[in-house]
Amino acid sequence: MDFTLEDPSGLKLHFPVNPSEVNFRRDKSFETITIIRGGELDVPQGVKVKEIAFSSFFPADYDASYCKYKPLPNPQTAMNQLNTWMESQEPLRLIITETDVNVLVMLSAHNSNFRGGEPGDVYFDVTFRTWNDYKVRTLDERLGSSGGEARSDIKPVPPTYKVKSGDSLWAIAKMNLGSGGRWREIYEANRAIIGDNPDLIQPDQELVIP
Repeated sequence: MDFTLEDPSGLKLHFPVNPSEVNFRRDKSFETITIIRGGELDVPQGVKVKEIAFSSFFPADYDASYCKYKPLPNPQTAMNQLNTWMESQEPLRLIITETDVNVLVMLSAHNSNFRGGEPGDVYFDVTFRTWNDYKVRTLDERLGSSGGEARSDIKPVPPTYKVKSGDSLWAIAKMNLGSGGRWREIYEANRAIIGDNPDLIQPDQELVIP
């Protein structure tokens, strides 16, 4: 099993001593909303970013009983490289052979220490957060214009929401508009679908979110 980090330029760091364990953390996030006369409701928001953490050390001298290769990197040089990567805005590729770990990550935490009786060795703890790539579209891209002017034939399409069993306009407003108190805006925009009673929304109704 080998642990390596590689940056976008191709620079690699092969950890010379395998950690005794690797910790993975996965959290699911929730938003708690309060439903009138219904108490609190946890609304799942998806899985949070996964964390990968492990501890090891950079030895000053080669020992075949635990070192993966030689010549070894200079411990201080290796630590400086980790510091540089932690300050960088570019993701790294973390590969742990013999596992499914081959992912883009950001180095989010890095601690080091020296121990008495082991001159030159540097011990460290590292934590990585998996990288989710994203693209921010420019205004021109959003408007579909190459000249920076909005096209007059493009009109924004309002988002919609399909009603599920147990939904209320208050809960829908909370999830989609950020405040349950804005439920009346949704009702007024969909009065023709809902009818005269805003409490009587039906499953599978397609509501426009203003």
